Amino acid sequence: MSGTSGTSGTVQRMRAVSQDEFGGPEVLRVVERDRPQPGPTEILVRVHAAGVNPTDWKTRSWGGVATGRELPFVLGYDVSGVVEAVGFGVTLFQPGDEVFGMAGFPRLLGAYAEFIAAPARHFVHKPAGIDHVQAAALPLVSLTAWQAFVDRAELRPGQRVLIHAAAGGVGHVAVQIAKSLGAYVIATASAGKHEFVRGLGADEVIDYTAAAFETVVAEVDMVLDTVGEDYSERSLTVLRDGGTLVSLTHPKDDALVPVAAERGIRAGFMLVEPDRRALLAVAELVESGQLRAEVAAVLPLAEAAKAHELGETGRTVGKLVLRVAEES
Repeated sequence: MSGTSGTSGTVQRMRAVSQDEFGGPEVLRVVERDRPQPGPTEILVRVHAAGVNPTDWKTRSWGGVATGRELPFVLGYDVSGVVEAVGFGVTLFQPGDEVFGMAGFPRLLGAYAEFIAAPARHFVHKPAGIDHVQAAALPLVSLTAWQAFVDRAELRPGQRVLIHAAAGGVGHVAVQIAKSLGAYVIATASAGKHEFVRGLGADEVIDYTAAAFETVVAEVDMVLDTVGEDYSERSLTVLRDGGTLVSLTHPKDDALVPVAAERGIRAGFMLVEPDRRALLAVAELVESGQLRAEVAAVLPLAEAAKAHELGETGRTVGKLVLRVAEES
């Protein structure tokens, strides 16, 4: 039985993708479990689509940064769907509203499911001009980019930004958001993805396979490192004194903080947070045509494991999305 309403007094059930152990994509399986109920200030959302992010497969594999990961658990943070019910005290939404958001991060509330209960203020109304698949691709990556540029770097029009892996999930959204803020955008991507990245608005694109980026770019105001490894350390060399380096890959990059501080550079690891005001700004960018998600593939909920396999190749352009309801 799938997403049934049941009769009064009975427990309602739903499909979800769960795991009983840490491991590879094969640990993901579709199960039937109780439908959650919204608590005070929460909404129950009938999920139409769920975005897939690197944090999902890291959590699946070893736990990642997620909290509330006592096995078994359901993965996923990015949601687009329709409000099914509202909890006590909720005033922002009513049943029938179309919403999207990043639910609970880093607390696991389980977006890979037919229903999710989460804080109402982790959602905003879905832009009318996009479908649920497009909307589900946006929350985590767009909030990440917005918080890096606006809150961390305090980016101003005319400043020079270097975005690594600009064709990826965060990267392709970051290019568009940086341009909407008036930045001059320099991006790294393999040669085959240059046309795509330029189409997003990048002013310069560097083929990182042909030349080390630090040999062809200098004096940037801000670097967004979505790659890790030695990229953060190398990126310090292209920043102007007083610039900002934001790493999204690992807290170990905080070891660069004292080195960067000698040049007045703010550097370190950043973790995205639920942020209603930023998500409203993202929705406005979507409505104005300044932001869109590139969806690399859409898979049914039952093929979540395949989505993880595709994502872990590191070669997808844009985002992967799970279709949960047929009408999405």
